[in-house]
Amino acid sequence: MSARRYADPYVAGTALGLVLLASFVIAGRGLGASGAFASSAAGVVAAASPARAAASPYFGRYLGGDGPWSDWLLFEIAGVVIGGFLSALAAGRLRAAIERGPNLGRGSRLAIAFGGGSVMGIGAVLARGCTSGLALTGGALLSVGSWLFMAAAFAGAYLFAPMVRRAWR
Repeated sequence: MSARRYADPYVAGTALGLVLLASFVIAGRGLGASGAFASSAAGVVAAASPARAAASPYFGRYLGGDGPWSDWLLFEIAGVVIGGFLSALAAGRLRAAIERGPNLGRGSRLAIAFGGGSVMGIGAVLARGCTSGLALTGGALLSVGSWLFMAAAFAGAYLFAPMVRRAWR
C-alpha cells in the first residue's frame, strides 16, 4: 500500500474545532495534554512517597477526587495515541523510522527532538497549560493570555523556521 497524501489542513482544522466543541459539550471541558503528564507524575510520586506528594503544592492538586489515574486527560491522551496509530495505518504511513534531513544524524535528530520537547514541557508548566490547552481551549474561550501565547508561538516559529529548514535540506 502506498502512502496517501496528508489531510487538507482546512478540513483537519475544522474537524479539530468540532472535536473541541464536542469536548465542551460532552466532558464540560476543553482539550489539553500537559495535565495528563502532570497527573501521571503526581501518581508516580504518590506511589513512592504519599506524604511528600500530598504536601506538594504542585502534585497535591492532582491527588483529590478519584485519584490521578482516572483523570479524563489520560483517556484523551490514550485516544490520541490510538487514533494516531490507526490514522497512520489507514494512510499507509506506519513504519519505524526517524524523520530527519539528509545532513542530520539520528543522534542529533533525537537530541534536538528531546531538547525541543523539554523546552515545550517547561513552557507548559510555566504557562500553566500546553499548546492545545492554551491555544485551542483558551483561544476558544477568548482568554487574553491564550491569545498572547498564540502570538508568541507563531512569532517564535517564524524566527526559528530558517534554522530548522536548513537542518532538513
